[in-house]
Amino acid sequence: MRSNVREGVILASPRNEGERFNVAGSCVRNLGIRFPALIDGMDNAVERAYTGWPDRLVLIGVDGRVEYKSEAGPFGFRPAELAEALGGAVHR
Repeated sequence: MRSNVREGVILASPRNEGERFNVAGSCVRNLGIRFPALIDGMDNAVERAYTGWPDRLVLIGVDGRVEYKSEAGPFGFRPAELAEALGGAVHR
């Protein structure tokens, strides 16, 4: 990706979980992420289960079930739908 090269964000694909944790930690620190970050296993089981690529908005209920999942973003993002799902999830 040209923008990554231009910004100097070039990371090798991790070959094991240790490397994956290091890459994720670097991203969390450098991007100033202030919420918990979860890291998928090397088998990418979570990514496959939630179809998170390229990117999605996903609302997980307190029971661990998917309450809302958007279409692929950014053009599939429907903020009003997510807001509606949040309202429904809060009142359950």
